[in-house]
Amino acid sequence: MLHATPSRNHAAPPPEEELEPFGGLVRYERHVPIHQVSYYLCGEIQEPQFYTELFYTLRTAAETDLIYLHINSPGGDFNTGLQIINNMLASEAHVITVLEARAYSMAAFIFLSGDELIVHDNCQLMFHTYSSSFAGKGSEQMAEVHALGNWFEKVTTRLCTPFLSAADIGHILQGSDLWMDSDEIRRRLGRIKRPPAGPRKSPRKKAES
Repeated sequence: MLHATPSRNHAAPPPEEELEPFGGLVRYERHVPIHQVSYYLCGEIQEPQFYTELFYTLRTAAETDLIYLHINSPGGDFNTGLQIINNMLASEAHVITVLEARAYSMAAFIFLSGDELIVHDNCQLMFHTYSSSFAGKGSEQMAEVHALGNWFEKVTTRLCTPFLSAADIGHILQGSDLWMDSDEIRRRLGRIKRPPAGPRKSPRKKAES
């Protein structure tokens, strides 16, 4: 009679593992400080030295901070407005612009530069071309007019697209005033597909820091 002998090289089957029953998800929580700061940009935009606290707040804010700019302004100093916008774009904070009445001229540019835009009822935006005075020789004035025109077109296109169409910008550059109320503002904002909020260290802000 033949007897089968187990092979010495044959491993015994591993014992069955005893799996712990699933007890549900576990929450891991991290607490970080969140600062919420509000500024009210009311009245005419003045010289830049009056806004250094705003500049400093924007530049030193953390990515978890919220900065609200409540706007009710007819516009004003274009260079001050550009400095406000550049600090907004360079800030690590989430900057929220709130239109509470009117935002004309440079104030409209500031409104469009927020990471998040809030529009109250019965508000207005107005866009128009720049105003300036020139002095000096005729050739110098012509050169300055040409340089300012090209510069203003680039600034307007960069800050207002896609909220304003190329045709809108063309009309503004030709001297037309563009007015819109809260309903039109919301309609245009609704057409813009904004990416969901993510980490504040975006490539745009890194490049401009």
